[in-house]
Amino acid sequence: MPAPRSRLDERGLVEPSDGKRRLIPVPSLEGYWYELADGDGDASGAEAALTPLIAQLLDVERETLALAKQLASRYEEIELLYTLSEILGRTSRLDQAAETTLRAVSSVVGARRASLFLHDESAGVLRPMASIGKPVVELAPIRVADPDSVAARAFRTKSTITRDPRHADDLPPSAEHPARGYQGEAFLSVPVMFRGTGASPHPVGVLNLTDRVGADAFSGGEQRLVGAVANQIGAALEHARLVERDLIRQRVNRELELAHGLQLKLLVSPDVLGTGIDVAARCIPAKSVGGDFYHFLRLSGGRYGVMLGDVSSHGFAAALIMALVLSAAGIHAAEAGSPDETLRRLLDSVAQELDETEMHLSLFYGVIDPRGGVLRYANAGHPHAFRMGVKDRLERLKATSPPLGLADRDAIAAAETHWNAEVDRLVLFSDGIVDARNAATEPFGEERVLRIARKHFDSASAEIVEGVLAAVSAYEAVARDDRAILVLRV
Repeated sequence: MPAPRSRLDERGLVEPSDGKRRLIPVPSLEGYWYELADGDGDASGAEAALTPLIAQLLDVERETLALAKQLASRYEEIELLYTLSEILGRTSRLDQAAETTLRAVSSVVGARRASLFLHDESAGVLRPMASIGKPVVELAPIRVADPDSVAARAFRTKSTITRDPRHADDLPPSAEHPARGYQGEAFLSVPVMFRGTGASPHPVGVLNLTDRVGADAFSGGEQRLVGAVANQIGAALEHARLVERDLIRQRVNRELELAHGLQLKLLVSPDVLGTGIDVAARCIPAKSVGGDFYHFLRLSGGRYGVMLGDVSSHGFAAALIMALVLSAAGIHAAEAGSPDETLRRLLDSVAQELDETEMHLSLFYGVIDPRGGVLRYANAGHPHAFRMGVKDRLERLKATSPPLGLADRDAIAAAETHWNAEVDRLVLFSDGIVDARNAATEPFGEERVLRIARKHFDSASAEIVEGVLAAVSAYEAVARDDRAILVLRV
């Protein structure tokens, strides 16, 4: 205990012993004494026994107070981490929580300024995301390769960099420059790390704390705290990235569903040919949208136009070509006098797009005249076109020109063949059916399609179409290419 006031004179000094009581200093505690009254016993023995005991008791009390202070500090840090985990966990946009995070951590560790820089991998820079003590717009991006930047060094080395203003550390010369705000102040740069499952941790940004309140440097505990905060930010960044990726995927899926619906609406229903005609057609894109298509036209003179095409790709680009062809087909078929002239005009309509996308288009267009008993057609490189008759009679309707986009319009020619009304079938299908492969990578093949068509020759066209598609789906569960098939008897 401190010397009792009753033993101090007016000058604040300890009065000399009166012979009955003595003030004995407590070892290792300057300014503390304990009072020992002289009695009949051994005073020196009592002093020898009491002095270390009192010193030990006071040491324990002092350690208890220090521990209580440390626990209070740890509680504050734990509360900070808990608060930040709630803030960062509630939002899918880190920029909304970054400034709040900086304010909280800078308050706990005693920093007047704080900043968060995130890595822009494509530009090779660290971009400021949030700042305390200085407007974020005044912070310039930092090149990751900048040899004079402390933040860049922390990012590159994946290690914390700190400075005690009382010592000259091994830092870049620019760290001592007044314009950077480090001269005479402690600072702390901690890499923001993301630790993915099964992957090595990698830096995604840097958390900086400067202008330390007080002359002391950031303690080891404060450095560990800021490191924990940086890890939380790294996890929040990954969470935000995953949420953003999921939102993008959902948006793309919605757009693909819309595009798929629109594409299906572009495909003309076989009903346009009128009643009493046995016709069926299906088109199944490998993706949400594709480049296979079919088209039906009811022409003058009791004739019927039938078209099936296959763009040399799939996805949006192929769907665009398909949409252009379908939008122009009706106009050109009505105006042109023959199938080959129709294809020439279609090529004129899509030539620029085919050239720009480096695609081509195989296309069969046939005009059936049941009364005249003739099928006139132009086949621009489409290999799977057949006229199927009774008694297994089968005629391949060979190509009359290369695919559209691979030759000039003058190369497009026409051909014709006999048509036995109400008996013959027109069977058209795309590469996606023929090239379907099983687990042994064996192709489905053209012969399997024709075998199913022969088996159901006397049945409705829909049975042939559904039978082929069911067999192909069983053969190759996941389509790698668009699938289209059309069967017609008129």
